[in-house]
Amino acid sequence: MKRLRSNGNGLDAIDGKLIRLLDRNSRTSTADLARALGMSAPSVAERLRRLEEAGVIRRFTVELDPVALGYPLAVYIRIRPATGQHGKLAELVATLPEVVQCDRVTGDDCFLARAHVRSVEDLERLIDRITPFGQTNTSIIQSSPVARRLPAL
Repeated sequence: MKRLRSNGNGLDAIDGKLIRLLDRNSRTSTADLARALGMSAPSVAERLRRLEEAGVIRRFTVELDPVALGYPLAVYIRIRPATGQHGKLAELVATLPEVVQCDRVTGDDCFLARAHVRSVEDLERLIDRITPFGQTNTSIIQSSPVARRLPAL
């Protein structure tokens, strides 16, 4: 694996700008990235390859709007597994299509899941699938004052 240049976090200013450009639109062509960075396309392609090899860029993806897809309710479900149900609960949550992310966390609850559902009734059915394996505490997301964003580069 090729090492990244070091400036304290492993990225230089050009890497940071490249990542921000890709975050805005991961489909931006190498030629357009090169123009925006004032570099040659082969140089940008090499930087992208290096960032991928170093694990900084894991994948290029698309961001969807769940509301436009018919899922107007976004929720967080905090889950505290019942005794002996930790593994089964982790397996179950991984199979639930409504759950778009689940993190194992510290504190009273072991899991924090984010889900998108069409209705309160669908939320109730989702919770009913989880409760045989543990206790839940659910919060409906009203808004997101800080949307998903890059960490400081």
